[in-house]
Amino acid sequence: MEIILKQDVPGLGHRDDTVTVKNGYATNYLIPRGFAIIATASAKKIHAENIRQRSHKEEKFRSEATQTVNKLESLEIIQIGAKTSSTGKIFGSVNNIQISEALTAQGFDIDRKNISIVGEDSIKEVGTYEADIKIYKDIHAKIKFEVISE
Repeated sequence: MEIILKQDVPGLGHRDDTVTVKNGYATNYLIPRGFAIIATASAKKIHAENIRQRSHKEEKFRSEATQTVNKLESLEIIQIGAKTSSTGKIFGSVNNIQISEALTAQGFDIDRKNISIVGEDSIKEVGTYEADIKIYKDIHAKIKFEVISE
């Protein structure tokens, strides 16, 4: 029986693949659990149209993401203020939340979950650091930021 996978199935295929499996496997396991649909002529046409529309949207998102990356990488070093001791140690730490707030002040709406500090989890000293920002699936931007004493 020929089926169209609605999601990844380990050992069988990935989402949107058309595969041939035994009738019992399809009717008793894949279709009832919502992993697949039967590949009829109309289902194949609908599937092809969905893939075409999805690829058009995907290209639009990718172009917007690359524009955002170019804007982010053209920024000067972002400064983040923190209360420090006389030796340069920060009271507390600087993490991705403060970086997200600094980017929001610059006009970029970046979720803190998409920001990771390169090499460290949190920063406890004054200095210049680098962060990696996930914009879209496999599109990332690297920015430099400086932690300064307030």
